[in-house]
Amino acid sequence: MSEDRDRSRNDIFGSPGVSGDPIPKVNVMRDDFGWEVPVETVPVPSQGKVYPAENPVHGAETVDIRAMTAREEDILTSRALIKRGTVITELIESCLTDKRIRAGDLIIGDRNALMIAIRITGYGQAYTTRATCPKCGAVNQDEFNLAELGIKPLEIEPVMQGENRFEYVLPVTKKKVEFKFLTGTDEEEMTAEAEKLRLIFPDKKTENLVTRRLEKTVVSVDGITDRNKIKTFINNMPARDSRELRAYMVRHEPGVDMSTVLDCSSCGVSSRVQLPLGTGFFWPGS
Repeated sequence: MSEDRDRSRNDIFGSPGVSGDPIPKVNVMRDDFGWEVPVETVPVPSQGKVYPAENPVHGAETVDIRAMTAREEDILTSRALIKRGTVITELIESCLTDKRIRAGDLIIGDRNALMIAIRITGYGQAYTTRATCPKCGAVNQDEFNLAELGIKPLEIEPVMQGENRFEYVLPVTKKKVEFKFLTGTDEEEMTAEAEKLRLIFPDKKTENLVTRRLEKTVVSVDGITDRNKIKTFINNMPARDSRELRAYMVRHEPGVDMSTVLDCSSCGVSSRVQLPLGTGFFWPGS
């Protein structure tokens, strides 16, 4: 009797309908309200060259996202996700149509392209924020058009296709460095580490952002991959080597060109500035 009951239960939850056809999925928004959540296609700045073959973004020039809905606003206001520092990762994964994609595996530039596209679908192209005039130093509150920001594609080739590894020869020590572009997970780990240090040493400045970022970025130095040895090298490398390596990575990192024109209301000069992404980016009116 128990076996018959289990078989009957499995028939209900795991089998096709009586006619042999699968049970149809119900789309309430389309069928009852006559509206479907729009889907947008977003360029992938890295063109998928930095992801292994098993990653769904491998070789992809675009990915699709659903427009932001009230469900994503729940994610943005989740105190637990904000505290963990994973709110943006959760937001991106919620909007991606391909649920195999892990947002934490995406490099920062690809994530930024998705973030901006998601923001546009949710709150529109207009973004009001403060920007400082490089000519006179005045702080301007202005409205910028996010849709006018351009994509900055990957223009250097990785050491091997499907690997997030690139080479650069340092100008002073002549050491060959292999580096990677940081991923969402890398940034979340850095944020968590900084918070932990702040709690342990509340009265001590623990930023050391330059060396910490390089430690996450540098994969090897002259073929040496030992993390402790790399850390020692980074802390003792000539300042020019450090500066030139960081400049090279910034210059070639794929992503979104965040530069835009600011017409200063104080001095009247038009200048190109980097568009800051403040709290109002995903929380308009904050």
